Amino acid sequence: MARPPLPRPVWLLGWASLFTDAGTEMIYPLLPVYLSRVLGVGALSLGVIEGVAEGVNSLLRILSGQLSDRWSRRKPIVIAGYSLSSLARPFIGVTTSWLQVLAIRALDRTGKGIRGAPRDAMLAQFATPATRGRVYGFHRAMDHTGAIVGPLVATAFLFFYPGRYRTLFAVTIVPGALAVWMLSKVPEEEGTPPTDLDSASTADRPDPARLPGRFWYVMVVLLVFSLGNSADAFLLLQLSRTIGHDAWIPALWAALHVVKASTSVYGGALSDRVGRKAVIVAGWLIYAAVYVGFAVVESAAALVACFLIYGIYFGLTEGSEKALVADFAPASRRGTAFGWYNAALGAGALAASLLFGLLYERFGHAAAFTTGAALAGAAAVLLLLLPSDKTVYS
Repeated sequence: MARPPLPRPVWLLGWASLFTDAGTEMIYPLLPVYLSRVLGVGALSLGVIEGVAEGVNSLLRILSGQLSDRWSRRKPIVIAGYSLSSLARPFIGVTTSWLQVLAIRALDRTGKGIRGAPRDAMLAQFATPATRGRVYGFHRAMDHTGAIVGPLVATAFLFFYPGRYRTLFAVTIVPGALAVWMLSKVPEEEGTPPTDLDSASTADRPDPARLPGRFWYVMVVLLVFSLGNSADAFLLLQLSRTIGHDAWIPALWAALHVVKASTSVYGGALSDRVGRKAVIVAGWLIYAAVYVGFAVVESAAALVACFLIYGIYFGLTEGSEKALVADFAPASRRGTAFGWYNAALGAGALAASLLFGLLYERFGHAAAFTTGAALAGAAAVLLLLLPSDKTVYS
């Protein structure tokens, strides 16, 4: 049986994410190199930058999500967030200290924090319970496709203009502008918005003004996982130290996103068929195995293999987690629900990046990666104890 085509707004939101991530990923994989080689700072400063940036991003999603629920208008908030990131990002090219990088990264992630929850709630409007995983998986696939394009552009640029990091960062204004243009074409509303009808009986229907207990349980489990989910910059740092040639780092980052993009739609659609919990647990166990690999592997080839397998974790979990959030939240509260979801991830990311940077510098990379693997395994066990991942809201 042929699958129905994805709605046009889903495609437009996907293209906006593609262009935004292309601009972001022209910078991100080179940030550890830029900080260490150009600005002369170490792993702990990198941990502070990424932790604060992601913490600001995720905490703001609570406010923006709640605001979009109150206004019942999400598009202006989404456009404002994308515009802020697009304007801030190129200024990394004029920084002279890691504190300036911190400020600009925080501003960039502020834009992401503003747009994230309202955008995810918009996507839920154009999906049904049977297609949520596929819609979110598709959106993540477009996001990752941008993360393929960006590093490839960066690799080509640095091949012809070695060491011109500042110029490269400045030109990221172009994909940022294209992203905002795509968003301008997204209708504020299209089609029939999802309702709050319970898929169970009327007697069992939760209060649509509240987020159910299962939602909060999942948030706690996600927080446990995110405490071990440090910034990917540390993976790139370990790769650069093992491989010894910086020019390969953007290409490897692009290759990782090829894996992410090629598995995201499948992972989301799989959760529509077999259940969210099983797919997410499988992804988290892959994550744990990859972190163990980074703790013990010394061969460059084996480490690259672990890095690419890491992309499967994203493909299985990103769309499935967001679909699970939408399953457990009424339409009128989805902005708030996605805000709390991203806050849980961001709070953990802040603590994880600071802890990881400290462990990395004080005790070495093996202790840091092993800690991340252990927390991922604990979260997988806790999620298995979730009584049911059955859809609550249609």
